[in-house]
Amino acid sequence: MTLTFLFAWLLFGGLVAWLSGKWSKNAPRWISIFVLTVHLVVTIRLWISYLAHNGFGLKTGQWFLTEKAAWIPQWGISYFLAIDGLSILLLVLTSFLGLLAVACSWKGIQTKVGFFHFNLLWILAGISGVFMALDLFLFYFFWEIMLIPLYFLIGIWGHSNRIYATLKFFIFTQASGLFMLISILGLFFIHGHNTGHYTFNYLELIGTSVSPKIAFWLMLGFFLGFGVKLPVVPVHTWLPDAHTEAPTAGSVVLAGLVLKAGAYGFIRFLMPLFPQAGKEFATVAMVLGIIGIIYAAIVAFAQTDLKRLVAYTSVSHMGFVLLGIFAWNQLALQGAMMIIISHALSTGALFILVGDLYDRLHTRDMDKLGGLWDVVPRFGGFGMVFAMASLGLPGLANFVGEILVLMGVFQVNVVIASLATLGFIAATIYSLWMIQRTFFGKNKNNYTVPDATPREIGILGALVVTLVWLGLFPNTVLKTSKNAFHHLQEIVNRSAYKQTEQLQIGPEGLQPQSNKSQSVSGSNYGDMK
Repeated sequence: MTLTFLFAWLLFGGLVAWLSGKWSKNAPRWISIFVLTVHLVVTIRLWISYLAHNGFGLKTGQWFLTEKAAWIPQWGISYFLAIDGLSILLLVLTSFLGLLAVACSWKGIQTKVGFFHFNLLWILAGISGVFMALDLFLFYFFWEIMLIPLYFLIGIWGHSNRIYATLKFFIFTQASGLFMLISILGLFFIHGHNTGHYTFNYLELIGTSVSPKIAFWLMLGFFLGFGVKLPVVPVHTWLPDAHTEAPTAGSVVLAGLVLKAGAYGFIRFLMPLFPQAGKEFATVAMVLGIIGIIYAAIVAFAQTDLKRLVAYTSVSHMGFVLLGIFAWNQLALQGAMMIIISHALSTGALFILVGDLYDRLHTRDMDKLGGLWDVVPRFGGFGMVFAMASLGLPGLANFVGEILVLMGVFQVNVVIASLATLGFIAATIYSLWMIQRTFFGKNKNNYTVPDATPREIGILGALVVTLVWLGLFPNTVLKTSKNAFHHLQEIVNRSAYKQTEQLQIGPEGLQPQSNKSQSVSGSNYGDMK
C-alpha cells in the first residue's frame, strides 16, 4: 500500500495540522515538516529501489509498482495507481518543494495557520494522486482535489487583489477541467460501444478505435484541460494574476508542481490516448509553444512588479516543455523532463527570494528598488545564481533541458527549433534586467534591512545545490526517466498502428476490438506487481 500511503499520509497530516492550529501556531508548521519529511524519505527510497534493483532492467510495458482494486465496478471505475521512473521523479519533486513551501512560510503566515497548512498538504496530496492515477475517473478526482485547496490558499492568504485572481483562476481551471471531463466520458462511451466493456482504465482505453474527426475533438478537450495548467498561450492569462496575488508558498507550489501536472498530462494521457490526433496537431502545438516562449519573454521584460516578471518567465519556459512533448522523440522528451524539474527549482527559488525581499521592503516595484547588493549581499548572490539558472547558464540544470529540447525539435522541424533559440536571448535580457534593477544601481530609498537568516540561507542553499548537481550530473534524472519515455513512445506507435488498422477494417470506421486484447501493450501489462 505504498502508493496509497503517499497521498493518504498527506491528507491525514493536513487534518492533524488543521486541528492542532487551535492550540498553537507552531504546531501545524512542525507537523507539516514531519509529514513531508516522511513523504520525502518514502519517495527517495522508492527512487533508490527503482534504480538499484530493476530501474534499468524493466521491460517496456512493465510498471515499477502498482495497486489496483475494484471501486465502482458497475460504472467501470477502479482504484488503480501505478508508478514508473517519470512518476517517481515528480513525486520526489513534490515532497522536496512541499518542504520548502512550509519552511518559507514559517514567519510570513500568522493567521489561520492550521487551515493554511491543511490546504497546502491537501494540494500536495492531490498532486501526488495525479502523478500516480491510471484510472481516468480517479485521475480527474485527484485533479479537482489539487485545485480546490489552492483556490483557498490564494483567496485567504493572498495579497490585495486576491479575490479577482482566485475567481479568474477558478473560472479558467474549472472550465478547462470540464472540457477534459467531457473528453474522458466520450472515450469511455466509445470504448464501451466498441467492446461491450465500459471502463475508465487507462491501459484498456489505449488503442480504442475512434474515427479521426471524433479523436481530434476528444484530444482537443484534453489539450484544453492540460494546456490551461501548463499554461499555453493564449489561455495563460490567469497565471500572472494568480502568482502575483498568491502567498510565497502558493507561488512555489503553483510554479513548481501545478504547472507540471499539465505537462505530465500531455505526456502520460494525451499522446498515448490520441496518438494520430496528437501527431497531426503537433505543429500547431509547437507554434503555440514558440509564441509562448517569445511573447511571454517580451511581456516579462515590460513588467515593473518583480513577482509578475517571474510569473511571465514561467509561461516562457513552459513553451519549451510544450515543444519537447510534441516533438515526441527521446531527446526532446528527456529535455522536457529536465526543464520540468529545473524550472520548478529555479523559479520556485526566485519566488521564495522575492517573498523574502517583500517581507522586508514591503514592495515589489522595481522602480523603487535598486542598490540592494550592498544591503543584502547574501540575497544578491542567491538571486544571481537563480537568474543565471533561468537564462540557461551552462553548468546549471536549465541549460541541459533547453539544449536537449532544441536538439530534439531540430530533428522534427528546423524552423521551429531555430525560432526557439530566441528564447535563450530573451531569457538573458529579462534575467539580467531583473538583477540589474533589483540589486545594482542606486539605493534610492536608503533601505537598511537585515540580510538572509540561517533558515532562509538553508532553503535557498538547498535549491542552489540541487540546480548545480543536476546541471553537472543530469543523468540523475535522465537515466531514471529513460525507460518510461521509451515505454510511452512504444505505446504511441503501437496505438497509432492499431487505430489505423481498425479503422481500415470497419465499414463505418468503428470496428469492435477483439476480446483477447483490450490494451495495446499485450501481455506486458498483464504481469504487474
